[in-house]
Amino acid sequence: MSPAAAAALAEAPGVAAVVPERVRQLATTRSPRFLGLLSSPPSALLADSDFGSDLVIAIIDTGISPTHRSFHDRGLGPVPSKWRGVCSSGPGFPPNSCNRKLVGARFFSAGYEATSGRMNETAEVRSPLDTDGHGTHTASIAAGRYVFPASTLGYARGVAAGMAPKARLAAYKVCWVGGCFDSDILAAFDAAVADGVDVVSLSVGGVVVPYYLDAIAIGAFGATEAGIVVSASAGNGGPGGLTVTNVAPWMATVGAGSMDRAFPANVQLGNGQVLDGVSVYGGPALQSGKMYELVYAGASSGAASSAADGYSASMCLDGSLDPAAVRGKIVVCDRGVNSRAAKGDVVHRAGGIGMVLANGVFDGEGLVADCHVLPATAVGAAAGDKLRKYIGSSTRQAPATGTILFEGTHLGVHPAPVVAAFSARGPNPQSPEILKPDLIAPGLNILAAWPSGVGPAGIPSDGRRTEFNILSGTSMACPHISGLAALLKAAHPTWSPAAIKSALMTTAYIKDNSNGTMVDESTGVVADVFDFGAGHVDPMRAMDPGLVYDITPVDYVNFLCNLNYTEQNIRAITRRPADCRGARRAGHAGNLNYPSMSATFAADGTRATMKTHFIRTVTNVGGGRAVYRATVRSPEGCAVTVQPRQLAFRRDGQKLSFTVRVEAAAPAKKMEPGSSQVRSGAVTWSDGRHAVNTPVVVTVQAPLQ
Repeated sequence: MSPAAAAALAEAPGVAAVVPERVRQLATTRSPRFLGLLSSPPSALLADSDFGSDLVIAIIDTGISPTHRSFHDRGLGPVPSKWRGVCSSGPGFPPNSCNRKLVGARFFSAGYEATSGRMNETAEVRSPLDTDGHGTHTASIAAGRYVFPASTLGYARGVAAGMAPKARLAAYKVCWVGGCFDSDILAAFDAAVADGVDVVSLSVGGVVVPYYLDAIAIGAFGATEAGIVVSASAGNGGPGGLTVTNVAPWMATVGAGSMDRAFPANVQLGNGQVLDGVSVYGGPALQSGKMYELVYAGASSGAASSAADGYSASMCLDGSLDPAAVRGKIVVCDRGVNSRAAKGDVVHRAGGIGMVLANGVFDGEGLVADCHVLPATAVGAAAGDKLRKYIGSSTRQAPATGTILFEGTHLGVHPAPVVAAFSARGPNPQSPEILKPDLIAPGLNILAAWPSGVGPAGIPSDGRRTEFNILSGTSMACPHISGLAALLKAAHPTWSPAAIKSALMTTAYIKDNSNGTMVDESTGVVADVFDFGAGHVDPMRAMDPGLVYDITPVDYVNFLCNLNYTEQNIRAITRRPADCRGARRAGHAGNLNYPSMSATFAADGTRATMKTHFIRTVTNVGGGRAVYRATVRSPEGCAVTVQPRQLAFRRDGQKLSFTVRVEAAAPAKKMEPGSSQVRSGAVTWSDGRHAVNTPVVVTVQAPLQ
């Protein structure tokens, strides 16, 4: 469609907006126990919610594998009477595929096919069937049934379970070989709302654009207005700043952390050094006690094929390795460009006996365990440098040698959680007034259900089959929050989506199991609010948060008005005429009643101090009369005051307001143009039984010139 035709269509009666089509990408056990959700005896949250049995979670993803044991319906009651969805059939997905657990399934491909041409049905299926694995994995994290035994190639043995084991699932397939198209995602959102779901889980992300051009933000607004909680992955663009996606304030934006479980696979070098690594390789091991020659094609080792350059060979790209140079050796591959599992496949096909996947400087020390097709492990940037130097200093007479020592599954790892290196970071590139990500949840090396027709490495050459797989990504963190939101909604059916998100955020923690502030996996230094938002989710505390920050759809409209969106912009999001008359009362966009506060100041050199204020309203959900007192932890170089310092509630459901004033001193030294300083603190309301924590972040930015 030409721009002129799009403009004409936008003026047609009944058309709210015309939005450019965009392609999104997928953002890709032990977590119930790590989160305190024990089934025997049932934890308070599981017991009070009946494990989420009357709620439906929509999974907007790559479809689902309906015959997996994680989705059996034994012991479940009838399908909730409110359910209005359908079970679409097609190749590999007969009409009887749904049951009392998987209550609905649909697929959406019109946008994909309009953009990319008719689907190649020899490569993918026109049905809700999952031929990728991602959707099955995320669905079982949110609401998989208890399955024992469960493991991946012998790793992480135990009971597999989702966050809300009795919640019902509805699969909405929107992701295909060519990606996940906005029009299909928006259609899935609207269908989920019409079908009667309670929670939408979306582990898909992409470029950040204004909310009125963002199909995910538009679809999520409609869902939120219908009382549906929307949980979305923050993206895997970390550890760099400004990488967070799915940043609309009406969504829960979820980053990823680790658990206290690891899969060590260390590299022992011929010079005696041992380099820490991770892997979930489960095939034939390397010969015990034997040291293999190490080769790195990025060095002058001749490992590159005649048709490839040293860079391609260092990355182990397809066809880049010389079989004569790597046969029977362990090949070191640099991380990047192609997938981690694909590198192993390239080495395997070239005749290599094993692989060490080495991080570069940007990747830092963040490691992901993969189900490689040959003996392989991943090491951090520092270890990668040592490995490359060792190989580079070797000679023909004294070659570099080593082996990989696979140690299985280790539990009780310290410190945990840490913020995963790949987890996307703030600040919010669209509206810095809203702190994003909102919080983090387990997303590193997560065991969950896997389709029977897909190899665990996720590459065509992998002929292995496993009932469960271990994956990492904010894609895995998001459904943890989706399932927990279902449990909270079941336990507190009158709570709004904003109240549920508030409960999850204000009760989150920032301390790890070593009693220090969580660290950033990529650097090993203390993480901050742009890494973990309000903190790591704590389901048991979220059950009884004491106070919540509630937000109505009208509040969101006022927020958009205060972003200086036009009425046409807002109509594209709300799909009805906008009314900005109440926005002036809100004051500014930062006064949206959000469970965090974010102030951004320009250090232009004209002011000694910079000031702003936030107005917040909290609702008492703690069960009757209570007096809350404020404790302030001011960001460094800032003065934060709260008025009033005490909130006396007479009854449950009562709302009281307070004002937070922030005064920041101008930087003592002139800042570099375009640079910024971030300082964080918190306001905590406590009645002696509850602690309601609200992050306060102050960013001072220097002008570009």
